[in-house]
Order: sequence, then structure tokens, then C-alpha cells
Amino acid sequence: MQHLCGTTAIGHFLSVPFIPPAAIAAVDMAVVAIYLLVTIAVGLWVGRGQKDLSDYLLGDRNLPWWAVLGSVVATETSTATVLSVPGLAFAVDGDMRYLQLALGYIVGRILVSMLLLPQYFRGRLFTSYEVLNRRFGGPTKVIASVMFLLARTAGDGLRLYLAAFVLSKFAGMSLPSAVLVTGAATIVYTVFGGMRSVVWNDCIQLVVYLVGAAVTLQIILGRLPGGLDGLLEFGRSTGRFRVFDFSTTLADPYTFWAGVIGGGFLTLGTHGTDQLTVQRLLSSRSERDASRALVLSGFVVLAQFALFLVIGVALAAYFEEFPPQRPIERNDGAFATFIVEALPVGFCGLMLAAVFAAAMSTLSSSLNASAGAAVSDLIEPQLREPSAKRLLTIGRVLTIFFGIAQIGVGLLGPRFGGSVVDNVLGIAALPTGIILGVFGLGVLTTRVTQPAALVGFLGGLAVVATVKILSVMEYFALGWPWYAVVGAVSTFAIGYAASFIVSSHERQA
Repeated sequence: MQHLCGTTAIGHFLSVPFIPPAAIAAVDMAVVAIYLLVTIAVGLWVGRGQKDLSDYLLGDRNLPWWAVLGSVVATETSTATVLSVPGLAFAVDGDMRYLQLALGYIVGRILVSMLLLPQYFRGRLFTSYEVLNRRFGGPTKVIASVMFLLARTAGDGLRLYLAAFVLSKFAGMSLPSAVLVTGAATIVYTVFGGMRSVVWNDCIQLVVYLVGAAVTLQIILGRLPGGLDGLLEFGRSTGRFRVFDFSTTLADPYTFWAGVIGGGFLTLGTHGTDQLTVQRLLSSRSERDASRALVLSGFVVLAQFALFLVIGVALAAYFEEFPPQRPIERNDGAFATFIVEALPVGFCGLMLAAVFAAAMSTLSSSLNASAGAAVSDLIEPQLREPSAKRLLTIGRVLTIFFGIAQIGVGLLGPRFGGSVVDNVLGIAALPTGIILGVFGLGVLTTRVTQPAALVGFLGGLAVVATVKILSVMEYFALGWPWYAVVGAVSTFAIGYAASFIVSSHERQA
């Protein structure tokens, strides 16, 4: 989940030990190769007969709710989620407090369903930012869309690099080769298959990584003394099953308040205003189907988090009984170490495919959403009555363009140190709260006009950037879920205050 692990843990992947190619059996690599071929084949098959932009970008608004649900969950599940979340429970002082975030994610989804989904199903919209155009005007829509495109290209390009880095260590590939293989395979099925390809492949990828995780947990339990009872006793005695933390510190991202309030605001932004998720919801058959897919996806994410955290506890118990061949330098590397050292032949390939699946689901959704935002918000308004065929061609060309751009960012990843990567990903996530604040001005108020909304944009950006810089300079510490709160509240407050000044000037004029 690109926003679910935060950004502080992602650079830890750079510590994954090198795995020589001989350590990966040929049958495991065959499993990965078959998986890649299947995803491409599915993309080409379901993408047949596309007629227009609605078909390409929204699956002709005819996708079943359960498939949309699967796509939403898979899209927000990145390689970081699969490998890093278990590390939170594996740590010596680890626990399951991360689950508190899922409570906020569920609350946020319910609010999106109540407040924002009705806006999106009023008319036949292609992007979330068209709501801003309808409420404020073109400039507000364009700024929000451009912020989305820049953040997506930078953030998901670096996520591609981080996923490829891990895959290169597992499979013995060179890093550039891993970036190119992952990126190119995703581009192929996304370009030709469009939204249908993205959604159905997301569902396949969801099944792959969940089955891989469940099988891994079963294998660990089969080897632990005492099996499930032994795991439960180990978790209780070490405090790793602790879930709730009601402390009020703002520095810790895993408190109840950060989870429910910060996680709620974050989800309002990522699932209520961000084109990446909204595009999936718009591909549903109705507002009711979209609401069902969105809200229920929160409970699937809760169960998914619980599975990965239990795996983390199980890994801690396993490695206490059976020390690894190589020291585990960072908690994030525990799951990766087990995959390579302890999984039987074939199952290792399944988990490698799961890592590919997590990376490709996020990347494909990003490419499709970026193409949709660029065509609908930036290009189509400048064209005079473009034909359906021309718009479809433009959409495919832009998908390739953004794919190449993200591969380019991924190839530049080695030039950054781990902490720099963390900061860039953090900055890429900052627009979420700001754009949410502008949507709040549009949906919750009637007096705010476009000039005041733009002032809110700039003011919120200044506040969030200042808070981020001061945090990086270690003047204070702020847990990552709170940045969405800071961005949304400051943007809304500044924009609303500016509306009084703007209206005063308009009356005087």
C-alpha cells in the first residue's frame, strides 16, 4: 500500500542481502515467468474491442463491484506492504498497533461514500478533479490534476525502483533489468487492456500475494514447536499481539489517534479525491456498487494487515528456534530472508510472483489513472470535438509516456540514498491533504469561490512544506499520518478565511 507503510521504512529495503542466482531454483523462476506471461495474456484478452475513452479508462463503467473491490485493495498494496508490514511485528519490541490505521481507513471510506461519491456519480465524469471544475472552474482543476501527475510520476517511479531492488536481490538480476522487466510487462498489459486489464489483473495479483502469504504462514506454523498454540503463547509472552495504544504523542505514527484521525483523513484524500482510486470507483456500474466496493475494501485491508502482522510474529518465533544463515540487519528483511532461505522449491517462486504482483498492481493503476487525468483534465478541453478513436489513441500514447517516465525515475533511483528516497516519497505524498482541503471547500461550503480556493491551495502547500522541512531538520517529529490532517485543515482554513476577503473586494468592485 503506497501510503500504508509510511515512508520511513521504505529505505530499509536497501539492506536486503544479495541472493546469488544459484539460490533461486529454476522452477521458482519458471513460476515467476509463467505469472508474468499470464498477466500480459489476460491484459491483451480482456482489452479486445475497445471503442472509446470510456471503455479504455473506465471499462465502459460496467465492472462488477467485487472486482472493483479487489482492484482497490491490490492497488494500495505495494511491495512495501508485503515485505515491510511483517517487520513491524517481527521487531524485538514489535506489536500489532499498525492495525489501528485500518480502523481509520474504514472510517475514511465510510465518509467518502457519504460525502464524495454522490458528487462523482452526478454526471458522467472521467476524473475526480472534474468536480473541482464544476464547483470552482478550470484553473483549480488543472492545478489539482498537475499535482497528482507530478506526485504519481515521482512517487511511483521510486516505488518501482524499490520493488525492482528487492526483486534484483531475490532473482540475481541486475537492478536496471529488474526495473525494465517489471515496468515493460506492466506497460504492455495496461496499454492494450486499459481499465479492464488493470482491474482483472489486480484481482489476480491480489489472490497471488494473499495465497502466497497464507501458504507461507501455514509452512511456518508447520515447523514451529507447538504449531498454532506455540505461536499464540510466543505472541502473548513477548507482547507482540498488542493492538491499541492511546498515548497522545504526535511523533509516533502508530497510536490510536494517529490511526483513526490521521488514517481517516489520509483515506479521505487517497480514496476520496485521488484519481488513482476514484477512477476504479467510476468504473463501477452504479454509485451503490462503488460504495459497496469501497467500504468493504476497508475490511479486506484490515484482514490483510492482520495476516501480514501475524506472519511477522510467526517469523520472530521461527527465527528464535531456527536462526537464519545470514544475520537479519533490519526488521524489514525478515520476510525476504525466510522466502529465500526456508520456503520449499516452487513456493519460493510463488512468493517472488507475489512481490511482482504487488509492484505491478500499483504501477498499472498509476499509469491508467495518470493517462486518464492527462487526457480528461488537460488535453481534451483544448481539442475541438475530437473523435472517440483519436482520444483512445491519445490515452494509449500517454499510458506509454507515463510508463517510460516512471521507468526513468526508477532507473535514477540508485543515485539517491535511502534517506533521500524516503524524503522524496514523503514529499510526493504531501499533496493528498492539500487537495482534500480544496475538495472540502467545494463540498462543505457555498461561499468559497475559485480565487479563495486557489489561495487555500497555496497556503496549504506553504504550511505543509514548512512542517515537512522543520521535521526533516529535526526541530520536531510528526508521525506520517498527521501530514494529511495538517494539509487538509490548513488548506480549508486558509481558503475559507480568504473567501471573506475575496467577497469583500467583490462587493466593493
